[in-house]
Amino acid sequence: MTKGVRGTRDFYPEDMRVRNWLFERFHSAALSHGFEEYDAPVLETEDLYTRKSGEEITQQLYNFEDKGGRKVALRPEMTPTLARMVMARSGALALPIKWYSIPQCWRYERTQRGRGREHYQWNVDIWGADGVEADAELISVLVHFFRSVGLSSDDLVIRVSSRKVLEEVLGSLGISGDGFSKTCIVIDKMDKLPGDVIESQLSELGLDHDAISTIQSVLSITDLEELEISLGGDSEAVSELKSIFSLSESYGIGDWMELDASVVRGLAYYTGPVFEAHDRAGELRAVCGGGRYDRLIGTLGGKDLPATGFGFGDMVVMELLEAKGLVPKIHNGAQDIVFGMGSELRGAAMRVASSLRSGGRSVDLVLEDKKMKWVFRHAERLGAERLVMVMPDEWSNGNVKLKQLSTGEESEVPFEEL
Repeated sequence: MTKGVRGTRDFYPEDMRVRNWLFERFHSAALSHGFEEYDAPVLETEDLYTRKSGEEITQQLYNFEDKGGRKVALRPEMTPTLARMVMARSGALALPIKWYSIPQCWRYERTQRGRGREHYQWNVDIWGADGVEADAELISVLVHFFRSVGLSSDDLVIRVSSRKVLEEVLGSLGISGDGFSKTCIVIDKMDKLPGDVIESQLSELGLDHDAISTIQSVLSITDLEELEISLGGDSEAVSELKSIFSLSESYGIGDWMELDASVVRGLAYYTGPVFEAHDRAGELRAVCGGGRYDRLIGTLGGKDLPATGFGFGDMVVMELLEAKGLVPKIHNGAQDIVFGMGSELRGAAMRVASSLRSGGRSVDLVLEDKKMKWVFRHAERLGAERLVMVMPDEWSNGNVKLKQLSTGEESEVPFEEL
């Protein structure tokens, strides 16, 4: 077979260079805000994800029974794994926890633009901080990353809301518990499905026409004052959102953010502020999304701990960066190309290459007899800084010929001084 598994990707060296460039900026944005990196196995027990039945994610698991008869799954997301890790050291971890990771995740779903069956997802989370300051800090991490790759608030918008908005609206309609969770799953599809389909799915959950109209009316609000009028001055959701937008001004990122009451996020464990980043043109899926999930550990059998975080896939943002012409051309990193003229000088070339490597240089050694024209093309393709040529006459005098590839300047340099 010459093709990989459907929905998966091969990363050739030129692809890996770009992926590493992207990941380095993920690392930098998290580290600049004081987060620490963690990791975990890609294989988890199946029930870590199936405790909450009915969610779309449970239908997308790559799950199987291993040779020991245990039901396991490839992780579809990182947050349950993180919750498991925090539970395992409950009471022993200094709070707040500020951790991040870039795991590979797997979901069996229909492949489409910006969505495969495997992807890498940058996860950034804060545990043990119950104020909206933690949520604002996460949005600051996002903006730091966007700026680092050349994106601006003209390219992207971070839409912010709170699950408490819908909670308060549905509460006034007498809908709570399992009905609330199922309603969130449907509403999360509002930007993906036609309006009549959404209405039909809400009707199937038992909502009448008036209730659906009320929900649609509130979720169409994009102004905080209007939301306050709708929910009342004592609304906890409005109070939290006011604080987040005020804090964003302190970070200097207010121009990146907008209120969008329709943002609810589909996963059942979200409890408070939620947010998604979208391209301004509206041509792509959400670039990333996240929010507060204060009761996740409780659903796994532990003691609840305040938590908030986001997941950021690698595929959609690359679509956006490519469309904006912001993906850099990255060479393979070899600083020096060492070439020995003729097989009798191959040992000398190896000695030169070894010396340079010991000195901290990245060196590509030409291993075969090649013509000089090929060597120059090779050096250009790799984007090297220097060509170090071991030539018979020069080497007999203990020298090598050095060419600076950016200027074309050539010189003869004693090997010991190279």
